[in-house]
Amino acid sequence: MPKLEHESWPVVKRLLAHDRKMENQWDEFVMACPNASFFHRSGWQKIVLDIFHHTTYFMYAEVEGVIQGVLPLAHVKSWLFGHSLVSLPFAVYGGVASQHSAAIQALELEAQRLAKRLGVAHLELRNTKKMHSDWPLQDLYVTFRKEIFPEVSENMNAIPRKQRAMIRKGIKNGLTSQLDTGIETFFRLYSENVHRHGTPAMSKRYFKALRTEFGSDCEILTVLAPDGQALSSVLSFYFKDEILPYYAGDVEASRFLAANDFKYWELMCRASERQVKVFDYGRSKVGTGSYFFKKNWGFEPQPLFYEYCLFNRKDIPRNNPSNAKFKWLIEAWRKMPIGLANSLGPFVVRNFG
Repeated sequence: MPKLEHESWPVVKRLLAHDRKMENQWDEFVMACPNASFFHRSGWQKIVLDIFHHTTYFMYAEVEGVIQGVLPLAHVKSWLFGHSLVSLPFAVYGGVASQHSAAIQALELEAQRLAKRLGVAHLELRNTKKMHSDWPLQDLYVTFRKEIFPEVSENMNAIPRKQRAMIRKGIKNGLTSQLDTGIETFFRLYSENVHRHGTPAMSKRYFKALRTEFGSDCEILTVLAPDGQALSSVLSFYFKDEILPYYAGDVEASRFLAANDFKYWELMCRASERQVKVFDYGRSKVGTGSYFFKKNWGFEPQPLFYEYCLFNRKDIPRNNPSNAKFKWLIEAWRKMPIGLANSLGPFVVRNFG
């Protein structure tokens, strides 16, 4: 926790859903705050409420009418893992966004009081920096972030030689990319991909809501074969001068055509054209295939500090596919007809957060 300086102690308030005036002030603060992320935007409150039906507590710290910190929280009632208060479910980053010690402390203290009042098992803050030396920490995840350059040649030269060869293979195979206005193609590729991995899919309604809520800051890029077949697709978030490819899917043939490599190269080029300066390759579990894929691009892993304040449990939850307890569930999900899996997926995935 940062050392408390001589700062006025803020008042903590709750952002009410559909309060447009305060939502605008919240978002103005987030866009100006150096340690805020895309997942601190006020629009996530509507997404979490309307799509996943979790009660939200988007808290902000205010001094003399000026916001000095924000903390988006949601109460996740899971029949698989119990009740928790999380900042933020379905997001890779969260916790308090603030540069003020008093605001950080005020918001975290209010979150702990709220967690006790709700009777949750734990409070989880998905921080990018370590904030508490005495809170249990989940060290399973890392993120990959790297500068991108204005010139195509600079970006290509910054990629290791073997990975450049895969990009050129995709180009040689005649692959092209396009931006999609709808979500149908993306959802088909995404749902097929997660089904192959034995993971429940988010709902189509969720992706429509993301496009509606975040507009041009939520973009879908799809890679096509020379015959027009859709091979691979990615939904990305734009935030300030960063791009974060967040959900992706592909057909099995895409690996042999280097469609995924080509996809991220095209995304990097398009982001560079938009004067984006940081390519955030997102979260991966240490030692997984996606972890090594991102390293092959020359990105170095940076640890994420998911910190827990425990109340009605003795250890941190292990609600991720690496938990051996889920092995049977993963195998069963792979064997399930995809239509049934897509129907059941949204009811299951809301319990993971």
